Amino acid sequence: MNRPSWDQYFMEMAELTAKRSTCIRRNVGAVIVKDKHAIATGYNGAPRGIKHCEDRGGCLRQKLNVPSGERHELCMALHAEQNAIIQAAAMGHAIEGGTIYITHQPCVICAKMIVNAGIERIVVKEGYPDELSVEILKEAGLEVEKIGE
Repeated sequence: MNRPSWDQYFMEMAELTAKRSTCIRRNVGAVIVKDKHAIATGYNGAPRGIKHCEDRGGCLRQKLNVPSGERHELCMALHAEQNAIIQAAAMGHAIEGGTIYITHQPCVICAKMIVNAGIERIVVKEGYPDELSVEILKEAGLEVEKIGE
């Protein structure tokens, strides 16, 4: 029997969640876990009732040649981590002390949200070009653990 580890299991859930993403540039999925139970999921995409970039004729950041990891304020989408944290709050689930599994390392905005949400562990599959996020997480006592490479 070849069962996945808990980390592999929840990362596969994050990868599946990323398939719902509507982002043209990068599909990201996140799963927040507490006591080996998935509490919330999120993927990157436009907020409710807002047109997705595909329906707007493309990605504004891409049109402006904004490098990955920069000028997040120009993006129409919420990030996967943001959507997972919002979903947990909307459903009344406490996530403090939990783990977040993300297909990509969080950006600086998401890193700050993760810290304030009280998430204690971050597991990612791939990196992301945002060194400030790594510095903030490190200062907060959180390390980004990479699996699946």
